[in-house]
Amino acid sequence: MAIIQARDITLLELKTKFGLRLLEDEQLFREWQDDLPEITDSEKLRLDRAKAGYSNLLEYPPLLENTVKMVVLSSLLDLADFYLSPFHVKSEQSVQISAEDEGVIFKGNIDVLVLLEQITVAVIESKQAAFSVEVAKPQLLSYMLALSNSDKPVYGLITNGASFLFVKLIKQEAPKYLLSRLFYIFNPGNDLYIVLSILKRLGQLATEGTTT
Repeated sequence: MAIIQARDITLLELKTKFGLRLLEDEQLFREWQDDLPEITDSEKLRLDRAKAGYSNLLEYPPLLENTVKMVVLSSLLDLADFYLSPFHVKSEQSVQISAEDEGVIFKGNIDVLVLLEQITVAVIESKQAAFSVEVAKPQLLSYMLALSNSDKPVYGLITNGASFLFVKLIKQEAPKYLLSRLFYIFNPGNDLYIVLSILKRLGQLATEGTTT
């Protein structure tokens, strides 16, 4: 696989250079829907606290740029056992992003965390909650394409703290990717429950065959 410079990559470039294309066949991405582990009451309580903490911080802008990882993502990764062997959190180079709205320039970063060769997480961090998960999709896919194991699907998660989108990359023949539905922390109930359950399921799939 050729080296991909993620900083300025676009979906169009990934399509033209690597033949990457989006599939919309939900039967090819059942991992975020089927055989999901149960979430315990104690896990739900901790995720409720994470949601409440994030909601509280939104009332006192600007957010610290590490708020996403401190308040929401860290709880998810911990409860999914991604801080334990055989997983390890490896930070890739941060990608700077900016957007302008009515003359105001918003700046932030996209941090890519590699949890295991098959699982990556793209975290959008900004002092303003101004960037949708779409802005990180090209960067996440570029890192997923660069992962060396082509025999199994590669999974990713994009989050800005409030929204969560799962990605599945199939690299056999021409690379293809599929998307889950978008999960939002302020939907009725707590979508963090299902996000955690999916993360646990992906962790199970990633470690199949690596432990006995």
